[in-house]
Parts: sequence; structure tokens; C-alpha cells
Amino acid sequence: MAMHSEHPFSELLPEEVTPRTSRGIQSVEVGGQLLKALVHTGRPMALKDLAREAGMTAAKAHPYLVSFGKLGLIEQDPGTGHYGLGSLAMQLGLISLQQKDPVRMAIAELPGLALRVGATVAISVWGNHGPTIIQVEQGPADVHVTMRHGTTASVRYTANGKLFAAFMPRAQVEQALAHDGDLQALQDPLFAQELMAIRQQGISTVREGLVRGIGAVAAPVFDGFGRLVLCLTAIGPVATLDVRVEGAAAQQLRETAQALSRRLGASGPGPVGELVPR
Repeated sequence: MAMHSEHPFSELLPEEVTPRTSRGIQSVEVGGQLLKALVHTGRPMALKDLAREAGMTAAKAHPYLVSFGKLGLIEQDPGTGHYGLGSLAMQLGLISLQQKDPVRMAIAELPGLALRVGATVAISVWGNHGPTIIQVEQGPADVHVTMRHGTTASVRYTANGKLFAAFMPRAQVEQALAHDGDLQALQDPLFAQELMAIRQQGISTVREGLVRGIGAVAAPVFDGFGRLVLCLTAIGPVATLDVRVEGAAAQQLRETAQALSRRLGASGPGPVGELVPR
């Protein structure tokens, strides 16, 4: 009896047997440029402007918009005729935000970040009395300074504390400063200048603040609503850790923090204005 070596599905097309490069549906990808354009601009748009932003003609864009409208991905204002994101797009966004755990996502990044920075790194969130460290990843060299899970950082004198002071609502910052016994800190012009610089640069640094010979660099992670959800901090001896705003450590922290922020739905560098202390 002859033996057949052919695969039982050998008559199928190659891509149906062995997965190769994923192949999508081109029309969906083309139409998706309209959704991306609405997200990028952040406002309802006229057909001609939306089509131009998506790199297509108005005649080509219109059928996609009709279909997206039937699905609820796009809505057209009956008064202006402008197109904006619809109810289904809103539901998808809210569900996506609910499914993302910023702390879990950040913890996964810590080992690689510690290696790239060459120092101990940590995650802190805003707790009952201010910035609280919830995860630490040891770097190549030991740091002889208290940075354990549950440690509450000084708002005024640590890199992560200043970062939270720059971006958290003023009332919460005042409560934390009062707990530290430093309620008048926000009235200090020098401290106010520090906070303004942190908002502009997106990085907080401390060189030999509370501990001699130790420096730290911190970067903020924002969610899709522009809220500061956690802080990434690198800490180490000033002899080995570059604590300059334009230094390598700050660059690594900034890139990781911004990548996490984008995954959480943030579209900009972070909130300014009414969310920050004045």
C-alpha cells in the first residue's frame, strides 16, 4: 500500500497552512486613516479637511464615513456637517482604559529599564500621605539608601516627590506637604520655579538631596485623561548616575514613561494648567 507524504491540508493555499506575515484587509486599513486623523486632531472636522488629513480625496473618504457612521464609530453633526468620533468609538476607548493596569505594565518594564540606566529603578504612586514606592528593581550596583516597598517619599526634597508636586492637584499636594510639616513650601519662589521647570521638561532631578552622594531622576506616566498615574525613578551614586535633565538616565526614563503613557491613551506630554499647583 502506497504511503503518501503530503500534508493532509496540502491542497490549501500556503498562507492557510503555515502562518507567515499577517495579511490584513487593505480597505479597512485605508479607512482606518480617517479614524486616526480624528484622533490626531482631537476635534470634529469637515469632510474635505478630514479627507486631506487622512491623505485621500473627499469622494474616496465619504463611503468609509457612511459605513463607520452605521457602526457608530463616527457621528456627523447635523448642524455643521462635521464628522467626529461616535458612541462606539467612545465605548471602545473606555473599555480599553479599564482593561489596562498601569502598574502591571510599568512593573514589566522595570528590569530592562534598570539595565539600560545602570541603576536601581522604582515605581511610585500617590498614596494617602504622598508619593509611595510600590516596586523596586535593583540595579547593577547596590544603593545604600532606604527605598523599600511602602516607603513614602518627601514631596519637597525627592525627585519623585517634586514630580508629583508638579502635576498633582494643588489640594492633594498641600495635604501631603502638611503631613511632611512643610505646608508653606508652595509659597517658596524657588520651589515654584523648580515645579515649573519640571512641567516644561517632563523630568525631575535631585543631586544629593536628602542623602549625601546619592542622586535621582524621575519621569511621569500619564493616562488617557491626562492624569499622572505613576512615576518612574532611577536612584544611584552621583558618581555613576547622570542626573542631568539632558543626560542618558533621564532620556531612558523619559522614553519608557512616554511609551507607557501612549499605551494608556495619553496623546500629549502631560497636563498643564488647572491640574498643576500654582
